Parts: sequence; C-alpha cells; structure tokens
Amino acid sequence: MRAARALLFLLAAAAPALAAPGPGPGRYDGRFCVTVASAAPDCGTAVVDVLRERRLRVRIADIVYHLQLHSSQLDVVLMHGAMQIDGFVAPYEWAGQALQFDDLEKRTRYELTLKH
Repeated sequence: MRAARALLFLLAAAAPALAAPGPGPGRYDGRFCVTVASAAPDCGTAVVDVLRERRLRVRIADIVYHLQLHSSQLDVVLMHGAMQIDGFVAPYEWAGQALQFDDLEKRTRYELTLKH
C-alpha cells in the first residue's frame, strides 16, 4: 500500500517532467529476471533501493546493478564489489511495477518487478 501511495504521489507531482512512471524513493523487495536469447528466464529475488534523481540500486547477492533512468533510456553499470563487470545504455519502459530493458548487443532482456 505504501508503494502504491508513493507512486501516485510521484506521478501527480512530476507527471509533466517524467516520460515514464516509476516508484517513489525507498527500499523494495524485487524479482529480477534475465533472459538470454531464446532461453527461459532466470529469475531470483533482489533488494531494490530507489534513490533520488531517478537512480536505482539492485542487489542480487554480491552483484549490484546501478541504474540511472533518463527520459527514454537508462544507464546500466554492473558491479561485483568494487569492480565494474559490465555497462551499457538501453531503452526502457515501465509495465506497472516492472521495469523492462534490453541489452541488444548481448541479446539479453531484463525485467525488474517491485513487490508491494
């Protein structure tokens, strides 16, 4: 319920400035799915911190995805401890509470769903 109210507040306050809806700041439980080529999705739990300035930090064990959302694209930086292991820019969209984006070069689809 808190997440839904935060989302409504965010949309009402910033709708003209944002190209896509998203969750309000805070910590969320998440489900993160990665699909490579035509293989079945590989899904697991994640801890998601929604930060200011449209930034998200997604932690899966000792791997952290740093996401910076812009109007239609996001920057992805993948870290293992202090070492960057990947980075790319991709278009994204929100489908309800799910953030979806693709790394076209690696034929990989990502879907991060925030749980209430």
